[in-house]
Amino acid sequence: MDKKATIYQIAEQAGVSITTVSRVLNNSPLVTEQTKELVRAVINKNHYSPNAMARGLSLSKSKTIGVILPDITNPYFSALFIEIERYALEHDYSVLLYNTLYGSFSHSFSKTFDECDYFQMCVEKRLDGVIITGGQLDKDDISKEYKQSVNELCKSLPVVIIGQEIKGIDCLFIQRGLAKGIEILTEHLRSLGHQKIGFIGGEPGVRVTSERFNAYKDALKQAGLPYNPSYVHFSDYYVNDGYKAMQNQLKAERPTALIAINDMVAFGALRAMTDAGVAVPEDMALVSCDEFFFGAYTVPRFTSLNQQNDYLGQLAIVNLIKKINGQNDDKTVIVHEPKLVVRESCGKGL
Repeated sequence: MDKKATIYQIAEQAGVSITTVSRVLNNSPLVTEQTKELVRAVINKNHYSPNAMARGLSLSKSKTIGVILPDITNPYFSALFIEIERYALEHDYSVLLYNTLYGSFSHSFSKTFDECDYFQMCVEKRLDGVIITGGQLDKDDISKEYKQSVNELCKSLPVVIIGQEIKGIDCLFIQRGLAKGIEILTEHLRSLGHQKIGFIGGEPGVRVTSERFNAYKDALKQAGLPYNPSYVHFSDYYVNDGYKAMQNQLKAERPTALIAINDMVAFGALRAMTDAGVAVPEDMALVSCDEFFFGAYTVPRFTSLNQQNDYLGQLAIVNLIKKINGQNDDKTVIVHEPKLVVRESCGKGL
């Protein structure tokens, strides 16, 4: 390694993350003395020093923003990213995507970066601002270290998070109305005469699952409908998860209607029901919490919730640019509600 060594090479040789190297350079108290000595030894050995020119240019605008998300193959994130990019371009900003591969999709990859490393990349590339959605922010239990990393990023760059508010993280959150969406779906199914309503999909320990599941139980209670644990089958957020969860559901006591965590799970569930000779919506109604592009072309077409990604993307960009331009306000949370789209999969009622 020569004098042109990068921070990535320093981190790899020292066996630590990029964030740790950066903290050592800034003499952060979050790093142990033993680790500091190790990293400094590697730095000295390779005559590494931060790019002074980049630091000198830090006050200029790059007209580039970063978007950090966990899985670009997930239709929710890909659709949201497209809308973010659309509105960014309208404001003359380019977008740099960081697909962190966080979660089950990353299992086939031999090497991935920690999300905190991506935060440091955004700072080093002198981005004007960052939008974060999904990943560790969606976990029910978020580590103190991760919260500190997000707050450090917020001190360096303007940040907007598309996700549920997290206590201890000081930045702007744009929340989706997760509970409200479940209320809308439950009420619609109840109006069609359904009293046995189930819930399928979603990974336990993830906030989007927990909040929707809790809202599902609350909505049943408010409607005077029974909660039956045999109507609930958690899995994950992809097609094969819906298929497997539906296979388990068909072996248990059956509800007359199911709420799927998203259209991919609903699609897998639909295939499992079709294979088992169960007709939708005649034998069982099926609705979804997240509408994806293909939901209007399945047979039957899915009744679902339009999360209005175009508006979410616009909200994120407009508020991020305000922050970039120093136009901060007192708001820390903006709540955005979904819209019910009624199609064939819920039928016309019992």
